Amino acid sequence: MNFDLQGIGMTSRRTRLRLIERLRKNGIQNEAVLEAMTEIPRHIFVDEALAHRAYEDTALPIGHSQTISQPYIVARMTELLCSGWKPKRVLEVGAGSGYQTAILARLSTQVYTVERIAPLLEKAKLRFKALKLNNVSAKLSDGRWGWPEQGPFDAIMVTAAPEQTPSELLEQLADGGRLVIPVGSGSEQMLKVYKRQGAEIEESSLEQVRFVPLLGGVVR
Repeated sequence: MNFDLQGIGMTSRRTRLRLIERLRKNGIQNEAVLEAMTEIPRHIFVDEALAHRAYEDTALPIGHSQTISQPYIVARMTELLCSGWKPKRVLEVGAGSGYQTAILARLSTQVYTVERIAPLLEKAKLRFKALKLNNVSAKLSDGRWGWPEQGPFDAIMVTAAPEQTPSELLEQLADGGRLVIPVGSGSEQMLKVYKRQGAEIEESSLEQVRFVPLLGGVVR
């Protein structure tokens, strides 16, 4: 699979920069996050037929009833996870297209990502290879359990919404670590941040969001 990393027309770097300016106007302030989103070509993470819409600030379908998240949400969640530091070990639950993974790979030392749908994971791996992201480890797995063998993690991001925050993920947070996760069902989802300080975990609820549900099992 060949990827046009530079893009032309509606997939060009100029179009990408217009999206970055919109994100700034909408309140995204972390320059490292904005730089990562400038460098990662979102158009290679969607089907070719949708590439001309890649730099709209909207979620897009990627097949298997999944979506690539709206750029604002990607930026917002990444800003919450990485603000003020560079996490060394990051767990992502729900690789999907691999776009969020690629952003995290620019902002951390090592990313571990799990995805339950095999065809999506295989495509994502090809994109990681094309972008030379050598600090990403990916596996097919039910993300609700995280990746305990590789924990604990400085940061955990979940890109699908469980009805309740899985205790397994909280247990895999390192001391001082953060978990960013949408929680709830249907239209009643809330973006939450958990921070671990020793045995204590602080919970914050930030804003309403809309994600696909976090499902169990593996699809091959």
